[in-house]
Amino acid sequence: MTPHDCPELRVAGRTVARLVTRPELPETLSPRPYLHPVTTLSGQAVTDLCPDDHPHHLGVGVAVADVEGHNFWGGRTFVRGRGPTELDNHGVQRHTGFTRRTDDRFTHELSWVAAGRELLREERTVAAVPLTSAAWALDVAFTLTNVTGAPLTVGSPATNGRPGAAYGGFFWRARTEDEPPAVFSADRDGEAEAHGRPADWLALAGRTWTLVFTAGDDATRRDAWFVRAAEYPGVGSSLALDDRLPIAPGESVARRVVTVVADGRLDRAEAAALAKRAVSP
Repeated sequence: MTPHDCPELRVAGRTVARLVTRPELPETLSPRPYLHPVTTLSGQAVTDLCPDDHPHHLGVGVAVADVEGHNFWGGRTFVRGRGPTELDNHGVQRHTGFTRRTDDRFTHELSWVAAGRELLREERTVAAVPLTSAAWALDVAFTLTNVTGAPLTVGSPATNGRPGAAYGGFFWRARTEDEPPAVFSADRDGEAEAHGRPADWLALAGRTWTLVFTAGDDATRRDAWFVRAAEYPGVGSSLALDDRLPIAPGESVARRVVTVVADGRLDRAEAAALAKRAVSP
C-alpha cells in the first residue's frame, strides 16, 4: 500500500489515526476500511485490530451484521432458531476514492457489495479536532444510500432473535487491558446500565485513557449504544435495536458519532465538559 492509500490524521503536528483503505483480509472478516491505530496525544493506542476473541473487529469503522441477509460485520451470522452460524454471506466495503483530503480531515466514498451486487453507497467524513493539550476528538459522519432500486432493510442479531446484540453501525474496538474499562454516562454507571439505551454521551475509561462517545446529531442521539466491557472493550451505535431499519430505493440513512480521545482517566464532570465541547460548532 502506498501512503496515498493510507492517509493519516494529525493534531498539533502529531499523527493520531491512520486509515487503511484496502485491507488484505479473508472474506469471512467482511473486509472494509478502518482506522487503526488511533492514539491519544501522548501516543497511547486506544484501538485494537483483529483480536483473538473477535478477529473481525477492525479498529474504528462502520459495520453492519445484516443488510438483506448479507453480513458486513464479519464472523458468524446469527440465525433465528440456529444461533451463530457459519454462512457464505459476507459482504465487502470497497473504498472507491477520496473527495477531500487534508492533514486533519478526509471524505471518501465506499461501495457496499455482496454476492456481486452493490447494495449501498456510502460517503464517510472523518475529522480530527483539537480540544485540549490532553484530548482531541475523532468525528465520524457517514451516509448510506440504497442504490439497488428496491427496498432494503438493515438488521442486527437482536432483530434476528438474539437479545442484547443490536450491534451494527459505527463501532470502536478499544484496547484490551488486564482489567475491564469503566463505563459511565451522565446518569448511569456500569456496562449493564449503559448498554442498549440512548444517551447524549457515553464514556469508556481505561487505566490511563478515556474515550467519550457523543451523539453528533438528533438521529444518532435516538439510537441506543451497544456497550461491551467485561467480555471485551467496545462501543457502537445501534442502527437496528428492536426492529429492522428500512431504506427505500434512492433514500439514505445518516449518522454522526464524535469521540473524545483523552489521556488520563476522566471523571463524569470532565467527560461531560469535553463531550459538549467536541460537538459544539
